[in-house]
Amino acid sequence: MNFNIGKDILPHEYKGAVYNRESAGRLHWIKVCFAVLFCVFIARTLQLGFQSSDYKKGNGRSVEIESRADIVDRNGVVIAKSVKSGHIKLFPPRVKEKDVNEVAAVIHKIAPMDYSLEDALKLVRSGKRGLYIKKNATEEQMKDVKEAHRKYNCFEIEQFTKRRYPQSNVFAHVVGFAGKDAGLEGVEFTYDKYLRENKDPLKLSIDARVQNIFHEQLTIAMNKYHAKGALGMLMNSSTGEMIAMVQLPDFDPNNINSSPVNVRKFKLMRDNFEMGSIFKIFNTAMAYENGLENKNYKVDEPLMIYDKFGRKALLKPIDDVSSFKRDVVKKMGKKTLKAPEIMLHSCNVGSARIALDFPEGTQKEFFHRLKFDKSLQLEFGKTETALTHRIWGPAEKATAAFGHGVTVTPMHLLLAVNAMTNGGIYIYPTLLKRNIGAVRGERVLDTQISAKLRDIMFHIAEETTAKKARVKGIDVGGKTGTAEKRHADGTTDSKRNSTVFTGVFPVSAPQYIILIMLDEPQGTKESGGWKTAAWNAVPTAGAILDGIMPLLFE
Repeated sequence: MNFNIGKDILPHEYKGAVYNRESAGRLHWIKVCFAVLFCVFIARTLQLGFQSSDYKKGNGRSVEIESRADIVDRNGVVIAKSVKSGHIKLFPPRVKEKDVNEVAAVIHKIAPMDYSLEDALKLVRSGKRGLYIKKNATEEQMKDVKEAHRKYNCFEIEQFTKRRYPQSNVFAHVVGFAGKDAGLEGVEFTYDKYLRENKDPLKLSIDARVQNIFHEQLTIAMNKYHAKGALGMLMNSSTGEMIAMVQLPDFDPNNINSSPVNVRKFKLMRDNFEMGSIFKIFNTAMAYENGLENKNYKVDEPLMIYDKFGRKALLKPIDDVSSFKRDVVKKMGKKTLKAPEIMLHSCNVGSARIALDFPEGTQKEFFHRLKFDKSLQLEFGKTETALTHRIWGPAEKATAAFGHGVTVTPMHLLLAVNAMTNGGIYIYPTLLKRNIGAVRGERVLDTQISAKLRDIMFHIAEETTAKKARVKGIDVGGKTGTAEKRHADGTTDSKRNSTVFTGVFPVSAPQYIILIMLDEPQGTKESGGWKTAAWNAVPTAGAILDGIMPLLFE
């Protein structure tokens, strides 16, 4: 058989392929899919082309973070705001020769501190394909560039939204900061959902004017006493509104990388401290509850604590500072004191003797009432868990009476003292402005006992350790506390301490409670080397109170 190439075999094979129905159907669907993919490719190309066209017109590429509502103080002062910004880019090859000088003038106008007119001309003539001439430009600068681009067609803007904090460091730990997609710390984190989903500003209870005075005076105190840190809070006694919350050292939320990460820790909520003689407020409250307020306690000698087997429970006896022995024991001739006097003169020995008289379980139950055995779940965050004793032996009872061996956060202390002095109601705090009067809370102390504690605190501010916190025109009640820090092995370090002052005012019907704390302050020439609360935390509180009174009662 003869085969005719191209005439016998190929036509035969070709015809068989064409008229095979199954093969023809597959080929049809391949053609359809190819056509669809081609159309998608063309559409996407056109879309990118249009976007590029808009971009070149100066509209910019949007890499904006999600929109967030402003954060303002109780009077409407802006604390956090989302503002438009962008990176401005120049493309020298696009600049026509006749426009060189004018484009250079535009560059000099938008960034006069960065480029002289001569520098700008060098950029325009550099021949570089593209270069950034301004990072993080303002809205005004971007507006000028867009106008220039419409005329010269040589600029581009990479536009985005940036979170800005006009108050800088002053609200750092309260407001925190936000990232590209969400709030990361502080109010930005806690109220992230509201800030993302609403346009109306989030109104805080904080007063920016008061906050600034706290920040200023705590900065002065930290420098004057060479302290490691300083903390301060002010709260409305009945509504729980936080009016000021300041912690130093702080950071700039506009530039969070400029400070160490550990500075961001919110110690007002997340660090535990021994609070020293502030705890005598609670000890005296328990004395009243157990009918011990009129009993005389021996205070002229140190007190050695023994366990139930008669062994020494402490390494050394409980004693008082030399000024107490000099002024109260010697000058006043006092060998015994009653509970109110023990608190007034801040006597350690007397406080310990009172505590040893308490029925079994009294302190454990009372501290439980004041939330000292748990973490506080507040609407603006969670506190560290306060640390109290698991076993309440004689040594634990005696030392807790004057604030040693029990550690709490500053927030725990503020709320507990407020409950002791506002009529006996434990109120949870808020960072949001409340448009109502007193809020409901939990009763933890009898009203009459609360009034008696305030009276003692008034006399402390008038007569003893808190005299430097007095201000004209209003009665202040207060209590000081000084606690030596501890080494890793648990022994105390006499060279390092923390000092605290807490005060309420007006003392007859408290509207506000203040807490001031200095971490590791040093003695000064003015204090004669003393570094207890009366010499640093108290005068700091006095300076703050003097500044904020006209604002609180205007």
